[in-house]
Amino acid sequence: MTIASTVMKGHGTGNDFIVYADPNGEYNPTVEEVQQLCDRHFGIGADGVLRLTRPEYVDHIDKNIAQALQDAQVQWVMDYRNADGSIAQMCGNGTRVSALFLHTQGLSPQGPIALGTRAGVKVLTPRGAVSGLGEHVYTVAMGQWHASSAAEHQISVHQGSVFDGRYVDMGNPHIVTVLNTDTNQWQRAEQTLRELDLSVAPQVTPGLEEGQNVEFVAVEAPGLASMRVHERGVGETLSCGTGLCASAITLRAQTGIDSWKIRILGGTVQVDVDEHNVSLTGDAQLVASVTLL
Repeated sequence: MTIASTVMKGHGTGNDFIVYADPNGEYNPTVEEVQQLCDRHFGIGADGVLRLTRPEYVDHIDKNIAQALQDAQVQWVMDYRNADGSIAQMCGNGTRVSALFLHTQGLSPQGPIALGTRAGVKVLTPRGAVSGLGEHVYTVAMGQWHASSAAEHQISVHQGSVFDGRYVDMGNPHIVTVLNTDTNQWQRAEQTLRELDLSVAPQVTPGLEEGQNVEFVAVEAPGLASMRVHERGVGETLSCGTGLCASAITLRAQTGIDSWKIRILGGTVQVDVDEHNVSLTGDAQLVASVTLL
């Protein structure tokens, strides 16, 4: 097996990962190994694998991003794989779990971490315990975002309902639908959100060539919303960091509100958006060390 013999299991608001350090580039997993490890019945079980390695050992990375990582002299890069073995450019929750792992394992000095990803350098700042958010909270400077100015996509769910969706680029692709902006319609929107069947991937028209994550958002009050997400290559997850950012960006476009607390199935996070950048603040946990046989 081309993977470290000892790995850890962690999660960011329920978005769970297998994480390990590979400082010498020895443990680049195959698609089949990722699938096996992430299998919830025959493996450890996870939404994805976080391989923390050096910039020179990361495959399938844009050459300009690779050069930026080298120029920034980042020590660690998050090489993220979805549960199906596919490679993803970015994972917001995964960056927080990566930072906690690097801190607790003594692989990075305490304090802010400049973490490399296939979407560029992300700086994570530890916040400690934050009421309402968790015990090991980090703020991730997620960087620049890009979004369409209009709902140019349609999202069809398994039950047959169709919603309008906006495209947001967070380094990885998202299509977001906001079920309501009028808070008087919260209960109806929340019921729709709760009853969505996301066991089958929503169909997006027009779809993106690389696939897309799909988010559904219901607004409870100004600056407070709930979200569910279907991740490409994974299925419905309890949380999605880039999806939370994409949702807050879309909410800002439709309401003018810059700061959002968003509840997902795995907890609550804070997302702050301005004209060019977005930051994500949420918890991370390490729950087990596992020796592979």
